[in-house]
Amino acid sequence: MNRLHPLSAVSMAVQRGVTGLSIPIFLVSISSGVFDVVDVGWLFVLAPLGLVAGVAYGLAYYYRFTYAVTADTFDVTAGVVAKRAREIPYRRIQNVDVSQGVVQRVLGLAVVSIETAGGGDTEATLQFVGDAEAQRLQREIRDRTAAVKERRRQAGATGSGAETDAAADRGRAPDTTDAPQTDAATADAGSERAPASTPSAARASEAGAARSGRTRRQRLFALEPRDLLLYSLSSFRPAAGAGLLFVFFVASDAIVDYLLAVARPVGGPTDLQSGTAGSYGILTLISVVNGVAVTYLLNVGYTFVAYYDFRLGRAGDDFVYERGLLQRYSGSIPAEKIQSVTITDNPIQRLLGYAGLWVETAGYGPDSSGGSQSAVPLAADTRIRRFAENLTGVETPDFRRPPPLARRRYLVRYSLVAAVVVAAAFGLARATSLERWYLAAVVFAAVPPAAHLRYVHLGYFVGEDHLVVRSGFWKRRTTVIPYYRIQTVSTRRSVFQRRLGLASLVVDTASSRTFVWGTPTIRDVDLETAREIHGTGRERLQSALRERARADDIGLSVDFT
Repeated sequence: MNRLHPLSAVSMAVQRGVTGLSIPIFLVSISSGVFDVVDVGWLFVLAPLGLVAGVAYGLAYYYRFTYAVTADTFDVTAGVVAKRAREIPYRRIQNVDVSQGVVQRVLGLAVVSIETAGGGDTEATLQFVGDAEAQRLQREIRDRTAAVKERRRQAGATGSGAETDAAADRGRAPDTTDAPQTDAATADAGSERAPASTPSAARASEAGAARSGRTRRQRLFALEPRDLLLYSLSSFRPAAGAGLLFVFFVASDAIVDYLLAVARPVGGPTDLQSGTAGSYGILTLISVVNGVAVTYLLNVGYTFVAYYDFRLGRAGDDFVYERGLLQRYSGSIPAEKIQSVTITDNPIQRLLGYAGLWVETAGYGPDSSGGSQSAVPLAADTRIRRFAENLTGVETPDFRRPPPLARRRYLVRYSLVAAVVVAAAFGLARATSLERWYLAAVVFAAVPPAAHLRYVHLGYFVGEDHLVVRSGFWKRRTTVIPYYRIQTVSTRRSVFQRRLGLASLVVDTASSRTFVWGTPTIRDVDLETAREIHGTGRERLQSALRERARADDIGLSVDFT
């Protein structure tokens, strides 16, 4: 069994010691103000005891934490009061993440997180190990996981496990000769679609790499400095808004003084206790403008730091990535867990001819948001689409739009929203001294273009092997879903859709869903068209499942509602 890096003992002792010191200070400080029997002088006794207890606990945790890479499982033993031993089978391991902060990189340390299929929680975390040890664990666990996949694949093909078990134990890596995945590497290098390698040649190459102790890594993509800057300037992340709130919380007085100083020369109030209603309107406008500017700058900085030196490669059956300036991440995206591929762009990126590529994985997304993760943050639109086509094997989609009746529906919907805005302005004018509330009616001018833009960016394509769904204007998403990845397809109709004879088709896969990434939906098509797509999708899904079951001996169940 192996232990963590010796500096982990120091780190754990300091962390637990600070916790042990803080708890008595907090409890005594609160209790002394409530109960007379509690004296503040107790701090001089309890705080040192808490510090010693915390340091002792951290050291004990370090000495009782062990790990080992065995033939069939990755074993972890931990616990001070109650010892817990975990054996993680390689067949369940989905990803091995390695992360390094600035201090950790200086000290040559890394955090290793082992994730398993079926959830977003980390199964085991090694904090900390040496940099070389982290790379060894990541490589060895990945190779053993690939060997297990290969053994199961061969057992399903031959019906006999004895010979394939021996081959897997010798370290043979999995077959990576699936044509779309092989072409993905060549497409990103700027070439056209190239023929796939023969299975025997690919197996021999991977087996030779495995015998040498390292799975061959193939470089697919690197984010160039120009593209990184463009990505930082043209994207938005919710974390930037949280950063603005944090900045205001830390320095609220200084920020208020700054805003008053900026607003005063143009008619703003001299302080918050005086001034006219109009002057407060100027202060509000300046505050909004400054808030938007600061949020944007925080977003640019956060994105630049997070995706600095982004690189994507291929190792066996996994896509591997590295990224980050201050916090360096290294992980993998299991190809067999990819449920769908999504091309994203916004108006600025579309204007410049750029797009990004995201993937949805089953149960876990190491880069993100419970399943959604960036495979290629930003690249030329043609390059992204070629990458997606070669990765999934999808044919070039010929999109169909919903009927024009759907555009009328959006026109009515946005008109109601504009009416609510005007009504709110009228109510505010009645409660305050706000004048010219009727100017809010200008929002009606945005209703027709908003309805039109929503309509023209909707589309769907029912292919032979894939279903492609497109939607969104500010954040347009084009999602490619193989039929065999579909879990459920459901037809949904609201009250208004039933009145118009429209329906929406919701296509769900096994990937996790988040607040940002919703379920792909074909919106507002004719009811008969929805039924036709539903039936066609069901037939092609069953056909795809039968083909995969014959090829891989995989048993799947699908629910259509």
